[in-house]
Amino acid sequence: MKKTFHEYCDDLKINIRECSVNDVSNMLKENEDFYLVDIREDNEFNSGRIKGSIHIGKGIIERDIHLYIPDHDKKIVLYCGGGFRTIIAADSLKKMGYSNVFSMEGGWKKWLKENGETEC
Repeated sequence: MKKTFHEYCDDLKINIRECSVNDVSNMLKENEDFYLVDIREDNEFNSGRIKGSIHIGKGIIERDIHLYIPDHDKKIVLYCGGGFRTIIAADSLKKMGYSNVFSMEGGWKKWLKENGETEC
C-alpha cells in the first residue's frame, strides 16, 4: 500500500504517546527528571533550541541513543520542527526497548508560537 509521509506518521501515531508544549514547559519548570531531545538537523539545532535540550539528530538517534541515554526506562521527550519526525523516532526507540518515550506535539514551531524559552 502506498502512503504519504503524513499518512505513515498517522499510522504510527496510534501507538506513540504525545505530550503538549504546555506539558513540556511544566516538566521543565518543575525540574522533572527527563531527557528533552531535539532530533532536528544540526543546522536547525544550531540556530535555536529549547533551553536545556540535548541534540541527537534523527539520522543517528537509533545508532547513538545508548551513548546519551543508557537507561531504557528513563522518560524521554522528543521534538522536531513540526512533530512528525518525532513520531517515527519514537516508534523506533519503542521497538528498541525504550519504554517511556513521548513525542512533543507540534514540535519547535508550536514551542515558538507559545513563547517557550529558547537558547542559541
